[in-house]
Amino acid sequence: MMDDVPPEIPTYHQVMAAEKRAAIIGAATGLFLRSGYAGTSLAKIATTAGVSKATLFKQFPTKAALFDAIVTDYWRPQHESDHDQPPTGDLTVGLETVGRRYVALLTRPGMADLFRIVIAEAPRFPELGQTHFRLGKMPFFDSVRRYLEAEKDAGNVDLTDASLAATQFLGMIADFVFWPRMLLLDYSPSDGAMDGAVIEAARTMKARYATT
Repeated sequence: MMDDVPPEIPTYHQVMAAEKRAAIIGAATGLFLRSGYAGTSLAKIATTAGVSKATLFKQFPTKAALFDAIVTDYWRPQHESDHDQPPTGDLTVGLETVGRRYVALLTRPGMADLFRIVIAEAPRFPELGQTHFRLGKMPFFDSVRRYLEAEKDAGNVDLTDASLAATQFLGMIADFVFWPRMLLLDYSPSDGAMDGAVIEAARTMKARYATT
């Protein structure tokens, strides 16, 4: 029997690179929000992040590559288990699980700012919206759609369009948890209220689609 392989310990250089990457992404997000995508240069981002231009260019040779990284980072699940699809058999529990993951993503610090950047700059830079949709929203949406299709294959739900059902479910949550933040900067519902929105959305989906 082979011994368990211990996890790799990051080296000093790996830790420093990760810290610089986080500083670059944080600086870029703030500058994009204040000055716009077009009005922010990579040189200004490097200065604000406290890194050399060579360091920035090594990690992100273009502003587009940097924006891609920002979107990917913000939408990345916080826990490895969040990648797992809930087991089929209990639609309410499964939807509450994915619903709470969605709340965790939407309320992540900076997520509202990221949306504001995309909304403000999309008319001039439509690729920003496409990137946000392709790298951010769509992977999570697909995970919800696949879960609903698995429940359908198991005979637990009766639906003809899993994409529509996923849109309905996520929309019920986002309309309470997230979208008011775009207009009301002090909008901050309690954790209990947000969890209640997830529970009610799951119950609504069960009432509409459950076979029993």
